Amino acid sequence: MTAIRTARDRARAELTQEIKKAARRQLAEVGAQGLSLRAVARELGMVSSALYRYFPSRDHLLTALIIDAYNAIGEAVEKADKPAENPRLRWHICWAAARAWARKHPHEYALIYGSPIPGYQAPQETVGPAARVALALIAIASAWSLRPAFPGRPMSPKLEEQAREVNDIIGSDLLPDELSRLIIAWTQLFGTISFELFGQYANTLEPADYLFTYTADQLADFVGITGRDG
Repeated sequence: MTAIRTARDRARAELTQEIKKAARRQLAEVGAQGLSLRAVARELGMVSSALYRYFPSRDHLLTALIIDAYNAIGEAVEKADKPAENPRLRWHICWAAARAWARKHPHEYALIYGSPIPGYQAPQETVGPAARVALALIAIASAWSLRPAFPGRPMSPKLEEQAREVNDIIGSDLLPDELSRLIIAWTQLFGTISFELFGQYANTLEPADYLFTYTADQLADFVGITGRDG
């Protein structure tokens, strides 16, 4: 019975992957808004009722794709990181890894960092995967005595409270202002990538390599990650 169950589980897992691959091809063709379970079923030669046993709705399939994409870019950054190197170089490596993944997987990147999908509400289970890149940057900052290039304005009490709450959730020892600077840098990382991928630098700052490296440098100074930059 165990062997039968194992074979059945393996077959189910393989078909689940095939469904998601077909769905990713649809993302490239029609975008997330146009994703259709029926179209995925047709491509795979399945009846739609059979596909619903794997993904009860389009939103369930979207959630699976979103989690996969967040995990993929997170894993790319984590694998690229070199903990034995100085934090400044690690910062550049992780920024570059996020950008490289996005350029290689633009449609999956658009799924997680593009326009919101009308009618779709991401569930709590997407939060952990979505935080992986940020946590990689926090790990770099936590390994260094941060010295921001300029102090900046004082934090509002409400922002400081929010930062402390986030620190409690992720188990970070960073000060509230240090964490807030990292969140700004994390936001800027994906803002810079998005501007490049979505054509905002067309005919002006192409290729965007130089601006990206400069931005990474500026944000390292802003966060306070000093030292050799490789």
